[in-house]
Amino acid sequence: MRVFTTIAALCCYLAQCRSSSEGTIGFVPTMGALHAGHISLMRRARQENQWVVASVFVNPLQFNPREDLAQYPRSLDTDRDLCEAAGVDILFVPTPEELGIPIDGSAGIETDKTLVVVPDSFTSKLCGATRPGHFDGVATIITKFLNLIQPNAAYFGQKDGQQLAVIQHFVNDLNFPVEIVSCPIVRETSGLAMSSRNAYLTPEQTITATNLYRSLQKADRLFKQGHYQANELITSVSSSLESQPDIQVEYIELVEPITLQPLNYITENALLAIAAKVGTTRLIDNILLRTRKPIMAIDGPAGAGKSTVTKKVAQTLGLFYLDTGAMYRAITWLVMNSGISIMDEPAIAELVGTCHIELTPEKVEINNQDITLAIRTPEVTANVSAIAAQSAVRKSLVRQQREYSRRGGVVLEGRDIGTHVFPDAEVKIFLTATVEERSRRRQKDLERLGQPIPSLDELIETIAERDAKDSTRAIAPLKQAIDAIEVITDGMTIDQVVDHLVKLYQAQVQ
Repeated sequence: MRVFTTIAALCCYLAQCRSSSEGTIGFVPTMGALHAGHISLMRRARQENQWVVASVFVNPLQFNPREDLAQYPRSLDTDRDLCEAAGVDILFVPTPEELGIPIDGSAGIETDKTLVVVPDSFTSKLCGATRPGHFDGVATIITKFLNLIQPNAAYFGQKDGQQLAVIQHFVNDLNFPVEIVSCPIVRETSGLAMSSRNAYLTPEQTITATNLYRSLQKADRLFKQGHYQANELITSVSSSLESQPDIQVEYIELVEPITLQPLNYITENALLAIAAKVGTTRLIDNILLRTRKPIMAIDGPAGAGKSTVTKKVAQTLGLFYLDTGAMYRAITWLVMNSGISIMDEPAIAELVGTCHIELTPEKVEINNQDITLAIRTPEVTANVSAIAAQSAVRKSLVRQQREYSRRGGVVLEGRDIGTHVFPDAEVKIFLTATVEERSRRRQKDLERLGQPIPSLDELIETIAERDAKDSTRAIAPLKQAIDAIEVITDGMTIDQVVDHLVKLYQAQVQ
């Protein structure tokens, strides 16, 4: 791991990384005092990128004058060791002066420097109501880091739900070419959300603080019983804390997670958030409440039988099978029938940005044209890999796949459904088999089709090479999600695999 304190050194090293490899860069910004929550972000970035950059910077701009910037916990030596153990390649530890921020030791945003100002609709509620200027300071420093590092993806924890929404909003508004990845809250065994500020708590206060999450859990149970009214859920949380005199509640609010608009009733997604002081320590926590039906993501290597199994699982469970492969074939067909070269990426990006794919169990349409049979021709098959490898195509189709699955009740298969397309899927499966098993299956398939049958050794070598390529490709590499259940299908029939996955789905959902 390389550690840099200057912009010049950081940018120089990143330029060397980019020139030596086409791999992606993942970025994890932190204020130090690292804990398991931060480490989970770094491990996620490590799993999904060739290069991982982390920063440790206590940002004066996001503290207001009433907050004690000087007392914020700092443990750089320990942080450095934790970053290296988590697989971080580059640790950036700049001073405020290096980033052009006033260094008089004061907090707040009173400066003659250019700032990113977040709309009031995002800052006038939740934490922003009592921390004026805080999110402008966050947005400004994250903008600096994104400009300097230019990552493909940046990773943030769901615990800071308002911060996450603010960053997603300005990144979208300002057209930053970066994906903002939301990662689940990591908790102590007691349920207390991991936070650097937990270090301020006494042992007794730590026990008291666990009541924050318990109150949210109580509301979650109420929600799952069909209570979607905001006042019922908020009252449930507040009543749970009435018997805790050492907890001073600042707010309990129910908002839409992306726009942060207050909700009276949950129709799709909601963020139930709380802020409170335990002693003098301010803590925040939240839970996501979704009305959508569960999503099942099935990933795995080529030849593992994902497509056949996924279709049968969907039929058995009454889920919609979202055929992502058909979507890539549809784009390939459209490119070929538009007179565009499959190598003309700008033209394809223009085309895919204005097309619409419609999928039903019976047919595939693109721009209102039925192409169900046309996408299965040898010509489309021969070109689909080249089209699917283009980032503009992938971004557009991932966006459409997420929109299709907004209300849940779907099952999908691919290489990175659980890691990238639907990292919040309720059920994640990594379906695989040994290379030898997949090679034997391939021989049987070719025999059934009456085609020439290579030797087992030849097939083993071919499939192993395909696995290596799929696992190391820059776009959509084959990865097993950290929270996916691995299912090795050696010696199992298709029906046995389907039965096993159905039982796993039912157990996970329950």
